Amino acid sequence: MESASEEKLRQLIMHALAEKTAENGYVTRDQLSALEVDGKPRRVIDQSRGIWNPRDMAATLAVVSSPDGPYDDQHLSDSLFRYDYRAGSIHGDNTKLRRAHELELPIILLRKIAAGQYVPVFPVYVVADDHANRQFVLALDESLRFLHDPMHLSESERRYARRVAKQRLHQPEFRGRILRAYETQCAVCRLKHGRLLDAAHIIGDAEDGGEPVVVNGLSLCKIHHAAYDANLLGISPDYVVQIDRDLLEETDGPMLRHGLQEMDKQPLQLPARRREQPDRERLARRFETFRATG
Repeated sequence: MESASEEKLRQLIMHALAEKTAENGYVTRDQLSALEVDGKPRRVIDQSRGIWNPRDMAATLAVVSSPDGPYDDQHLSDSLFRYDYRAGSIHGDNTKLRRAHELELPIILLRKIAAGQYVPVFPVYVVADDHANRQFVLALDESLRFLHDPMHLSESERRYARRVAKQRLHQPEFRGRILRAYETQCAVCRLKHGRLLDAAHIIGDAEDGGEPVVVNGLSLCKIHHAAYDANLLGISPDYVVQIDRDLLEETDGPMLRHGLQEMDKQPLQLPARRREQPDRERLARRFETFRATG
């Protein structure tokens, strides 16, 4: 397949994958095994290996990264992403990943968040082949493709790459994990339309304790996320929703009445898995801010 036509096919695949991911924040292995692209099913993940090299493509299409898996995938100074060679020689499955570098073709990084569930990150580009450490260096954004030396970043490049990693890797993965934990519904109003749901931090990511982990997150629809950020809605450490007192006394249309005022004193909808339920200490810290503001 010619490079131009292959790149066009990759764009079609990524568009279809973006549509599929928008609802839940993640995709399943079954969905990746038969993704509908231009009216036809197409495999986007290997049946058993971490690298998917389609026969009809010149280069790798997707790689799987398992944070708790057998490979030590890691960030290079928390910026560019490093992906280990497949075990064995430098050739084999690695050959087509190397071709993605040579042909400058975009690939898909599939971040495994649970058995058979992945958060796709794309387009990702192979920007260096580190033979010494048996790793490929991946740029998580097209803007990072043209770094002067991907193996040795300047401090300004490193800072920029860290911001990109946060936007392109950490935030989507956080959303996928949160929506999975809350079964794609708002923890306040039970709205189940995934495209209208956000992953909200309890403690902001710039603060101590603000790590992008499930216990520091809530699945909130966009109106309740905005209200939570504005301290018009609070959540107590015993998982009860509270609405700002002044807001409760206002008179407005049905959105205020049904969307916010009727949520006051309602219990929070919690994840079924106890280990994924909101951390009470973080909620208490945030609730104090809500009370002090109101």
